Amino acid sequence: LALNLWDVVLCISGTIISCENAIVVVVIFYTPAFRAPMFLLIGSLATADLLAGLGLILHFAFVYLIPSEAVSLLTVGLLVTSFTASVGSLLTITIDRYLSLYNALTYYSERTVTRTYIMLILTWGASICYGLLPVMGWNCLKEPSACSIVRPLTKSHLIILSVSFLAVFAAMLQLYVQICRIVCRHAQQIAVQRHFLASSHYDSTRKGIATLAVILGTFASCWLPFAVYGLLGDDSSPALYTYVTLLPATYNSMLNPVIYAFRNQEIQKVLWAVCCGCFSSTLPFRSRSPSDV
Repeated sequence: LALNLWDVVLCISGTIISCENAIVVVVIFYTPAFRAPMFLLIGSLATADLLAGLGLILHFAFVYLIPSEAVSLLTVGLLVTSFTASVGSLLTITIDRYLSLYNALTYYSERTVTRTYIMLILTWGASICYGLLPVMGWNCLKEPSACSIVRPLTKSHLIILSVSFLAVFAAMLQLYVQICRIVCRHAQQIAVQRHFLASSHYDSTRKGIATLAVILGTFASCWLPFAVYGLLGDDSSPALYTYVTLLPATYNSMLNPVIYAFRNQEIQKVLWAVCCGCFSSTLPFRSRSPSDV
C-alpha cells in the first residue's frame, strides 16, 4: 500500500500517547500509596489511553507490514475498546469528583471503594463488549455498503458509539454544572464565616470553574467532531474528513495525562523523586479529595 501521511501522523500520536500514559501507569502501579479510589480511576484512564496508543501503532504496522483482515479486526476492536474505556473512565472520574463534594462526610469509607470497583467493572465490561462486536462478526467486510466512515465498523455500530459518546458528554456537563454550584455555595459559606470580601470569594471560585471549563472544553473539542461526523457520514464520505475528525479524538488521550495525572501533586512528587534517583514507595502523601485534583 502507498504510505498515507495521515496514518503516519496517527502512528506518531499513538507513540506519544503510549509513552505518556505508560509513565502514569507505572507510577500508580508501583506506588502503594496510590490505592485510593481517585488514583484507581486515574490509573484506569491511563491504561485505556495506553492501549489506545498501542492500538494506533499496531494498526499502522499491520496495515502496511502485515495486511490481514483478521488482524485488522483485532486492532480495530482494540481501538474501540480502549477509546470507549477512556471516555468511560472520564465519566467515572467526574462521578467520583461529584460524590466527593456531595457526600463529603461519607466519601472516605468502604462504600466508596466498592462503588469505584463497580464503576470500573461496568466501564471495562461495556468497552470490551463494544470492542468484540467487529471481531464477532458485526463488521462490513462482506457488505461494503454497510460500512461507516471507519472501516470495517458498520454504520449501526458507529452510530451506537457516537450516541454513547454524546450521552457521556451530556452526563459530564450536567455533573460539572452541579459541581460548580456546590463549589460556589461552599466558597460563599466560607467567605461569610470568615468575613472575606466579595472579591476574595470571586477569586476563590474562579480558578475552580476555569479548571472545569478546561476539562469539558478539551473533551468536547476532541470528541464531538468525530461523534457528530460518525452520525452524519457514511462510507461514501471523503476519507479526509474521517482523518480530520479522528485525529483530534486521539489528542484527548494525549492530553488526559496532563489534565488528570501530571497536575496531581502526589504524582508530581513521585516523578521528581524518580528523576532525582531517590524514589521510595514510602514517600509521605497528603490525603486529598478528588475535587482538589
